[in-house]
Amino acid sequence: MIDRDKQLREAAYKEVEKYKATVEEDHFRLGYHLMPPVGLLNDPNGFIQFNGVYHLFYQWNPFSTGHGAKFWGHYTSEDLVHWDHHEIALAPSDWFDKNGCYSGSAIEHEGKMYLFYTGNVKDENNQRESYQVLVESRDGYTFEKKGVVVELPEDYTAHFRDPKVWKHGEYYYMVVGAQSKELTGKVALLRSSDLYDWKHLGAIAGAHMGSLEDFGYMWECPDLFELDGEDVFIFSPQGIEADGILYNNIYQAGYFIGKMDYENVRYNHGEFIEMDRGFEFYAPQTTLDDKGRRILFGWLGIPEEREEDHPTIEHKWIHAMTLPRELRVRDGKLLQLPVDELKKLRHDEVSYPDVILNETEQAFVGIEGERLEFELKLEEQPTGPITIDIRNHASIIYSAENKSFTLTRISFVDGKTIEERHCQLEELRNLRVFLDSSTIEIFINDGEEVFTARIYPDVEEKSITFKSGQAASVQLRGWMLY
Repeated sequence: MIDRDKQLREAAYKEVEKYKATVEEDHFRLGYHLMPPVGLLNDPNGFIQFNGVYHLFYQWNPFSTGHGAKFWGHYTSEDLVHWDHHEIALAPSDWFDKNGCYSGSAIEHEGKMYLFYTGNVKDENNQRESYQVLVESRDGYTFEKKGVVVELPEDYTAHFRDPKVWKHGEYYYMVVGAQSKELTGKVALLRSSDLYDWKHLGAIAGAHMGSLEDFGYMWECPDLFELDGEDVFIFSPQGIEADGILYNNIYQAGYFIGKMDYENVRYNHGEFIEMDRGFEFYAPQTTLDDKGRRILFGWLGIPEEREEDHPTIEHKWIHAMTLPRELRVRDGKLLQLPVDELKKLRHDEVSYPDVILNETEQAFVGIEGERLEFELKLEEQPTGPITIDIRNHASIIYSAENKSFTLTRISFVDGKTIEERHCQLEELRNLRVFLDSSTIEIFINDGEEVFTARIYPDVEEKSITFKSGQAASVQLRGWMLY
């Protein structure tokens, strides 16, 4: 009998070895972000701290830079900074996942790690089936599939995926991203007392529920958790039309803040807010660590949005993870900040405590290059626009007059078009910018707004310049990053 699991794993490892040199010669490979060793990376999966170690699994197609039958790749870290890559955790080798081990989550129970994922199956007519599958691990490194624990409830189409599991009171709960038979986005809630037997309780939120008239045709990657006295629901809706400066990517990622009513199986929530205002951010997932922090990773990419045009494709890889971010809730808004451990990456600090920006572009020694972090703090609100040009490729612009913040970049599709993303911003107090070889992540006003994007500057371009339409007093600090 052919060992299908072993066969798939060996084929994947051959791909890694075959293209290792091709991948590594790409100058757009990142320094301190997580990437696939070859092929395509997408959603973060099974993010958990287990026995003191952070485990981050990810959707991985080792055979192509397109979306195919997904494996679960596996990274671990003790500090969220230095990561080790491990053997494949899950391969699409069974009848219930033969077309992909799709996204899911992890939970610890009685000293063991339990993974839940969606098994994707397509028949000869390309009709989809979906199954929620349970996996056990005693050590966090070897995994045993226990089989299907949830079949498709009758209320939904086969677009029923991405289980996230947690414990509340005496029960375990699972949310699953779903599509109703009316082709609207929903989130389903299930309950179990033992992680094996699950009861479908119904949809807790979605289009045509509460104040939502129409909100997309599919909700992916749901994540529901308590934080700072609120119940936060993160998800990735598909099918939202652009609305001015909102929803400008093909798919969105965002959140509600509300209250989960477990007794009446209902999530009562406020308005939808985008989590990231940049070009590439999707499918975020969180975990609670032993310091009591709610930590998030997102996929630094978006499905289907010009993926074939990324310049890394010619080097046989695509996409990455965001930096790990700590979440807080303040004044009804979700804040995101880089975890403190990332300060370990810093070296060669420079400080410019008394800078007057004006209409002349200024560069500062030590705030330049491919891999760095810099902070800008304002003494008072500027009267003219502040502009930061990044490697002659991207720009950060704040207009106090228009109360707007903008990120621009040169399109990687044609190398010419200037693309923009925006948000409204009443004031600019501070910002932190992380640059890697081909990424930028901007954290504004202690995480009130975030912009994330891939950027592909010329390798020779290292300069970063600052200017202001009117004189503005600022403080600048910067660090090279390992």
